[in-house]
Amino acid sequence: MSNPPEPFPVLRAADIPVDGERPRWLIEGLWGASAVGLLAGHPKVGKSWVGLEIATSVGSGTPCLGHFPVRTPGTALVYLAEDALPQVRERLECLARHRGLELTALDVQVITTPRLRLDLDGDRARLLETVRAVNPRVLLLDPLVRLHNVDENDAQQISALLAGLRDLQRSCDVAIVIVHHARKAHTALDGQAVRGSGDLWAFSDSALYLRRDHDRLRLSMEHRAASAPPPIHLRLADQDPRTVHLEIDPDSSAHQHSDNLETTVLRALGATKTLNRADLRRKLQVQNERLGKVLVDLELQGRIQRGLHGWSLVSNQPR
Repeated sequence: MSNPPEPFPVLRAADIPVDGERPRWLIEGLWGASAVGLLAGHPKVGKSWVGLEIATSVGSGTPCLGHFPVRTPGTALVYLAEDALPQVRERLECLARHRGLELTALDVQVITTPRLRLDLDGDRARLLETVRAVNPRVLLLDPLVRLHNVDENDAQQISALLAGLRDLQRSCDVAIVIVHHARKAHTALDGQAVRGSGDLWAFSDSALYLRRDHDRLRLSMEHRAASAPPPIHLRLADQDPRTVHLEIDPDSSAHQHSDNLETTVLRALGATKTLNRADLRRKLQVQNERLGKVLVDLELQGRIQRGLHGWSLVSNQPR
């Protein structure tokens, strides 16, 4: 007769050691320390630029996007499956020059293998040994679709893939940024727009979402264990081809006012079930053009809907 299996170890909650010395942020407000998650958006919105911006900031200790301070600088390890190595070098050189640094000053390591598959045991083992050898603060994998051959809509298959990344994160104490695509539909907002199984959204400790907002890029943040800062607007600064980089739009303050108006509109619709545009304009004392833009943005985000008698919150929005 076989012996019964040993039970799992158990501790009283009060006996769990306090981890007060552990840093909370890799990049304050942008990415948690040792957090794993998605950098998601539609094609051609600058996801790779943001990913390399994170790697460059961590590898140099300089603020990300010139604004978000790096709290735990160190080595960055990157793998870009769709970019040739000379192109990766060129982008990193641009980001270094923008900071007034030489490329040699960046502590950024690049995985050079032509193929890396997270669904293959051998490749997962090699990646684990690479991370152990390099000991990076952050690992950038870009993009997820080129790193596996499983069905992204199959929860069981994608969960197994994500479990391997979670094991890597925990065993090596490394933050992992995974570049991923959003669905083609523009009606879903942020995490709801992530392509594939809902496990991808639920998986993230920190997540960044890029989408086009008229002639700008809108970057919003989400964290499992912290409140998110307000979204920001970015633009590609490419006037000097030697220092191409993403930067926070200098007119972001105007867009912050727009974000505040979004909140005000949602609050007004929460208090009164349905309001037409004229009633909203009188109630909020706001310019018609500005109100119209916010209503369109909120509708695209899936937060409000237009009916016969005016605008109202969608049914799953808090009131």
